[in-house]
Amino acid sequence: MRIDLNCDMGESFGVYTLGYDEAAMPHVTSINVACGFHASDPLNMINTIKLAKKYNLAIGAHPAFPDLVGFGRRVMAASKEEIFADVVYQIGALAGVCQSQGLKLQHVKVHGAMYNMAEKDIAVGTVIAEAIKSVDPNLYMVCSCASPMVKAAQNVGVNYVEEAFADRAYTKEGTLVPRSQPGAVIHDVKEVAERVLGLVKTGKVRAIDGTEIALKADTICVHGDTPGAVEMIKGIRVMLDQEGVTLKAFGEK
Repeated sequence: MRIDLNCDMGESFGVYTLGYDEAAMPHVTSINVACGFHASDPLNMINTIKLAKKYNLAIGAHPAFPDLVGFGRRVMAASKEEIFADVVYQIGALAGVCQSQGLKLQHVKVHGAMYNMAEKDIAVGTVIAEAIKSVDPNLYMVCSCASPMVKAAQNVGVNYVEEAFADRAYTKEGTLVPRSQPGAVIHDVKEVAERVLGLVKTGKVRAIDGTEIALKADTICVHGDTPGAVEMIKGIRVMLDQEGVTLKAFGEK
């Protein structure tokens, strides 16, 4: 058994610090780095990539809508051409930063509202997949499990992996419970670790209504920007290690 643990990082901006990046890095295998549109700036991007190099982590671009004030979580009425250009621009920026440190990108995982749109609308997912492939056909696209994003990646012919979330509740249909609903985010470390282990071992997770649903996950997202986040990531990692699960970036053979 093997799994990748990915975490969004590099989301500080100027003198404002967000997240516990370096504390979380020893416990994950891939990171998604903000590219300046919803968070981060050139210096923070470089510093994050230097830390990723220190901890030997696989690196992904984390592009978003140009929405610093809303942290990329607000839906924007962007055209397909604008989404394509925004994604290409942000991948290119981070790829350049990686190159300056002797590193390469492994993947692209879009952020926030763009991710939410893509997991529901195959047209948006298709534009994102086309943008990724146009920059580097070897990059992976991180897709929400069993969502239209997967079909979009398949249609475009871009490499892809399917992602589940460690601390988020799922509906019986296999979609994320909206954050606005009670129980959408799970805060108990032991419960989250057991859910992740069960998902890795069985490919199933218990939905918010108690039913078991199937989720195929190549990578699991853990969050490093909330109180107690690092302890939760550690708890997941310890349980997986104890059960003999190999933690490795999905791009590694």
